[in-house]
Amino acid sequence: MKLKDKVAVVTGGARGIGLAIVQRYLAEGAGVAVADIDEVAIDEALASLEAELGEEVRSRLMGVRLDVCDRASIAEMVEAVTGRFGGIDILVNNAAVFDMAPVLEVTEASYDKQFNVNVKGLFFTLQAVAKSMVDRGQSGKIINMSSQAGRRGEALVSMYCASKAAVISLTQSCGLGLIKHGINVNGIAPGVVDTPMWEEVDALFARYENRPLGEKKRLVGEAVPYGRMGRPEDHAGAAVFLASDDSDYVVAQTLNVDGGNWMS
Repeated sequence: MKLKDKVAVVTGGARGIGLAIVQRYLAEGAGVAVADIDEVAIDEALASLEAELGEEVRSRLMGVRLDVCDRASIAEMVEAVTGRFGGIDILVNNAAVFDMAPVLEVTEASYDKQFNVNVKGLFFTLQAVAKSMVDRGQSGKIINMSSQAGRRGEALVSMYCASKAAVISLTQSCGLGLIKHGINVNGIAPGVVDTPMWEEVDALFARYENRPLGEKKRLVGEAVPYGRMGRPEDHAGAAVFLASDDSDYVVAQTLNVDGGNWMS
């Protein structure tokens, strides 16, 4: 019960890594707001969480629609969560999008979408939640989800890599800027993770690298030193650590959780 009586917001919390973190936070005693742009997915996530963890979690769980590209939506989310739970102690900035193309084929629309969600949306969500923490005179924990793609370049994934590198940089700057308020900002950099999104990623690699469907996913899984792709639940422990009192002296760091894919 490392997070007992804490209140967390998990963006992109209705599926994948976000949902795994929500499950673990509930198990650790937190109240959790599942913030997602997809209201149907929110309803499905809440139903599955209650079925798995029991009706007891209903009093500690809420869903809230959030479009991180819309600052009014961000403000409404903060107001809704603070209205329900009294405040926010933990933010997990998990919402993100992915696209890929050769450098000569990257479109402005693809660039804008990835940076608007992965960087701009992440920052202004962080800013709004941090302001609410400061206004209440409380400390807090903010966790930004980056990626191993933010540690290096990839020929077909230039914009996604750049957006996730920006997340690491923002984690450093915001970590330094907010620790004086008692707010720890840190990050997690997953490697290749077996989520439904990887079916789309695999299809794009099949298109641009002329591979059969499924081959890229198999190859990247085999290349992980641990011996397999990551699973959403593999990231929940790090998310609990960075949200708990155990990480009070950890500031502006991005933790690689990738089975040994990247060392930094």
